[in-house]
Amino acid sequence: MVRTFVAIDLPEDLRERARESQEILRRSSGRLAIVDPANLHLTVKFLGEIDPAQVDPVVEALRAVRAAPFSLTVGYPVCNPARRPRVIWCDVADGGESAALARQVDDLLTPLGFSRETRPFRPHMTLARVKEFHPSQCRAAESTPREPLGTCRVEGIKLKKSTLTPRGSIYEDLAEVVF
Repeated sequence: MVRTFVAIDLPEDLRERARESQEILRRSSGRLAIVDPANLHLTVKFLGEIDPAQVDPVVEALRAVRAAPFSLTVGYPVCNPARRPRVIWCDVADGGESAALARQVDDLLTPLGFSRETRPFRPHMTLARVKEFHPSQCRAAESTPREPLGTCRVEGIKLKKSTLTPRGSIYEDLAEVVF
């Protein structure tokens, strides 16, 4: 089985600015699993464990995506949910383009047996997962600069493989679809 997801990759300069916010988060109490900056992305659709024989049909379905390149802006770190967070993330603003992309990916993959998303799509970049909550984590997130981390142009999506290890996930690009 292959653990997979569809994602929008982010450029190095934006991931580097995110790293600075992550360093502030590291100083908080409690326990956080900080996402390796090299792995920062926007998940369009998580597919989960799929049979390796499904990879090619998924890639072919994704090649039918019809979208124009668009810009997105990654905001600043916030706790989600605010009272008892499970993650610390940055919201993403893009005029609804990534949500439309997620709906299209859902439409294309449903005939292959993948369930439609039931929750509304909310684009975000996860900086850290909360393993043991402490209020200082949200204070640390609030102490980061209150300005967007950056803007980038999205010109495609990728099918990624995720291998879970004790040191975190290792991602590998399986395919890229350029708009």
